[in-house]
Amino acid sequence: MSADMTGPAPPAPPVPPAQPAPPARPAPPAPAVRSEPPALAPDFQALRACWHPVGFSSQFADGPARVVLLGEPIVIWRDSAGAPHALRDLCIHRGTALSLGRVVGDRLMCPYHGWQYGADGICRLIPQLADPTRIPGKARVSAYRCREAFGLIWVAMEPPRWELPDVPELDSSKWITVPCGPFTWNADASRQLENFTDFGHFPWVHPGLLGDPERPVVPDYSVATDGHVLSYDIVRPEAPNSDDFPVFANQAVQTPERRSRYRLQLPYTIVLRLGWGGEAGMVYFFASQPISEDRCAGYVLIARNYDPDQPPEVLQEFERTIFEQDRRVVESQRPERVPFDLAAEMHLTFDAVAINYRTAMRDQGLARRLSPRPGAI
Repeated sequence: MSADMTGPAPPAPPVPPAQPAPPARPAPPAPAVRSEPPALAPDFQALRACWHPVGFSSQFADGPARVVLLGEPIVIWRDSAGAPHALRDLCIHRGTALSLGRVVGDRLMCPYHGWQYGADGICRLIPQLADPTRIPGKARVSAYRCREAFGLIWVAMEPPRWELPDVPELDSSKWITVPCGPFTWNADASRQLENFTDFGHFPWVHPGLLGDPERPVVPDYSVATDGHVLSYDIVRPEAPNSDDFPVFANQAVQTPERRSRYRLQLPYTIVLRLGWGGEAGMVYFFASQPISEDRCAGYVLIARNYDPDQPPEVLQEFERTIFEQDRRVVESQRPERVPFDLAAEMHLTFDAVAINYRTAMRDQGLARRLSPRPGAI
């Protein structure tokens, strides 16, 4: 018989009392949301008092048509004499688009209930009334100034501050005019205008068409500002005519130079006169339609006094190529809208046009300061 030699187990050591957890440190405050000072951008309210293109005349030959200007839908229609008119594209009765209607004599008829509006926006006929001519005073829509010039329809939503530029070549029988566009971009109209007159990009975006990468230096030039008009001349190298696009009068020049005289009229119009030292000349008329804050449409009219037998399709295809090369670059720019604060982007001496344009837009009250983001300080 064996004896149990293990004996009783020793008592367990006492468990020390739990120590209280150290107080939690307060979380550091969230970093303040900071932003740059609010930038200046185009002021759509101020731009209402300017003429803007909304389409080529030929686009409005077949009845009422809807356009958008400064973010507002507008209907363009012609009366019995062919004169163009512009109304807000919204019937006061039930909000129907008047552009879906039709012209009856000198009135625009709503497609929904047949209400008829005059060129002044006042409703002249409500067929549902026993006396359809007893019109309530509220029965009217906004009417805008509308005119036809240079083969384009123009609209000013408030009394325009300035007249359109004078371009006699576009009305001369000695010059052949070719319309090009519209070129619709997802970009601010100021971006499209600045690109049109940016001298530094030609060799890189349009090599062999508008510029020569072997001669990228931008010649010296200066900009004179007179109120809402900027004037500047430049003589710069360009690429010789290509076989695909023989559009310029520089065939006999060994190292072609283009003499360019620019007149930029605020907010979005440029008249460019080109010469190569002889009698041959070309005029570019460019205007951009501010459809919305980040969308625009450019219209180009090209007049020249040489090559009368060249088909217009040659120039039109050339411009389509140029504008498409530009579009992909400009649509990538950030911010999408031109920052009219000069400190927001870097400028060099060859950017004198952009510097003076942005300054003039501010000075003429066509740029506004954006509101800061919520929570920004």
